[in-house]
Amino acid sequence: MSAHHKYKVGISCGDINGIGIEVILKTLSDSRILDHCTPVIYASTKVISRHRKALELPDIMLNGVKSVDEIQHKRINLVNVWEEDVEITLGEASPTGGKYALLSLEAATTDLALGKIDALVTAPIDKHTIQGEQFNFAGHTEYLQDKFDAKESLMFLMNDELRVGVVTGHIPVKDIASSISTDKIVAKLQLMYESLKKDFWIEKPKIAVLGLNPHAGDKGIIGSEEDSIIAPAIKKATELNIFAIGPYAADGFFGNGTYKQFDAVLAMYHDQGLIPFKNIAFGGGINFTAGLPVVRTSPDHGTGYDIAGKNVANENSFRQAIFTAIDIVKRRREKEILSANPLKISKLSRDRD
Repeated sequence: MSAHHKYKVGISCGDINGIGIEVILKTLSDSRILDHCTPVIYASTKVISRHRKALELPDIMLNGVKSVDEIQHKRINLVNVWEEDVEITLGEASPTGGKYALLSLEAATTDLALGKIDALVTAPIDKHTIQGEQFNFAGHTEYLQDKFDAKESLMFLMNDELRVGVVTGHIPVKDIASSISTDKIVAKLQLMYESLKKDFWIEKPKIAVLGLNPHAGDKGIIGSEEDSIIAPAIKKATELNIFAIGPYAADGFFGNGTYKQFDAVLAMYHDQGLIPFKNIAFGGGINFTAGLPVVRTSPDHGTGYDIAGKNVANENSFRQAIFTAIDIVKRRREKEILSANPLKISKLSRDRD
């Protein structure tokens, strides 16, 4: 890929008091990343250099610019979203941290919507300090779904051996049962199925669907949602030619390795999917928002206030998030180009298997 065709990956800095900037700098300190993409960080030179000094990280040459139109390939670019001095209190949640996380996210999202960057990788935000008039969402996923007018989106966590999506995201446990419906599960399965085909080039995706209750309801003894909501959703999805099987009891499904037989797993709620995922992924997993017209990924960890400023954060997940974003953009573009020639597509996807 020539320099001019390198994909431009926008990076929002996340909470400036967390580990976001640390994992960004550690990821980009390996210059080989420039062989694969042109990174564009949305933040400010002052904040980045303060983090670098506080963490005693090696100096990285940054190309500071006022807008994305001035970036250079073969350089790590930094769009200065703000100029003023900002107080950084590493490891502490503050309204300042939330304010500048949002400024970075808004600038990056605007450029993404205008097609000036090809993908967005988001560093972690603090879901409390970022709240305000401009941001009234449970997290990045919901914010981006709203910004891009997507009817539905899917929080899709993945690593080399597991992909997990969730029906309900950031909601209290007491609201889960009333928030799942047959239609919602079918919509998530459709999104997952389409994403596996379009973004991962899996021709006939196999999806496992988890139950909601312990033992998947145990034939109605522990709960009825499996029979009344989940099984009908699987039946409906099957009628739409989606290969979905379940409902599986979650503990046994992950415990005995059944997940290895599937391309993806649809969990009913956040912890049901994320606890086994994080256990299996060991800090190398990433989060991808399926169902958007744009590509957005993130690392699978939070702001890490407890370790912020100590130079111990692991950048592996952030690095994977960048490479996954590049891969998905590539596949989407190739699919568009090849859509007129389906034989070529099936050969290409066979070659990749």
